[in-house]
Amino acid sequence: MSRWNRKYRALDEMREVDVIADFCPAADGSVLFSMGNTRVICAATVSSDVPAHAEEKGNGWITAEYTLLPYSTSPRKPRPGIRPDGRSVEIRRLIARCLRNIVDLSKMQGVAITVDCDVLQADGGTRTAAITGSYIALSRAIRTIMDSGIITENPLLNRVGAISTGFIGEDMLLDLDYREDSMADIDMNIIMDGNNNLVEVQGTGEKRSYTMDELNQMLKVSSKAISRLFDIQKEYE
Repeated sequence: MSRWNRKYRALDEMREVDVIADFCPAADGSVLFSMGNTRVICAATVSSDVPAHAEEKGNGWITAEYTLLPYSTSPRKPRPGIRPDGRSVEIRRLIARCLRNIVDLSKMQGVAITVDCDVLQADGGTRTAAITGSYIALSRAIRTIMDSGIITENPLLNRVGAISTGFIGEDMLLDLDYREDSMADIDMNIIMDGNNNLVEVQGTGEKRSYTMDELNQMLKVSSKAISRLFDIQKEYE
């Protein structure tokens, strides 16, 4: 019997997902993506500002930004100065890597896409929500530039989605909120593509090490949840 009590959902149940497409009219593709009380705006903007290292190879480029807005957490998070904090840099690089992993950059010659992820409300799983929402924003931006003739072939090779999981004591939980994450003995973020292959796994034994069996349990429940996220993404591509 589980010793951990979730009032509103089962241990292996994902939080409710809500999507509002075209949330930022000035962007080429955008979405307000919510998982439970975590809410992230993901907005993709197209430009011709391709970095030299990609241009020399005849490729386009995808990059990302990530910010926790001051009022997204309690206590208030100060606005970043000239240099962003290390956590934001690490997450923006993660988001960009995940997006580039499922795109053929050679079909984006002369095109750069920046995906801005702004967390409006943080209640755990902000990076995984940002990755899943960013795919929707990116796919909508790509559709925009294909419709306008900027590119002629769809560079998207796959989808990408992400979810958090972990253990509190002996109980495995899916899609941890802030309270659960702060108490977790094991904390993991799992990113997968539409072929059910792993793109990235970030796993930490916060309070104890974990077994291969526990790792496989987390991968299995996460794979099922991410498949559901892919179904949601399909509705907004």
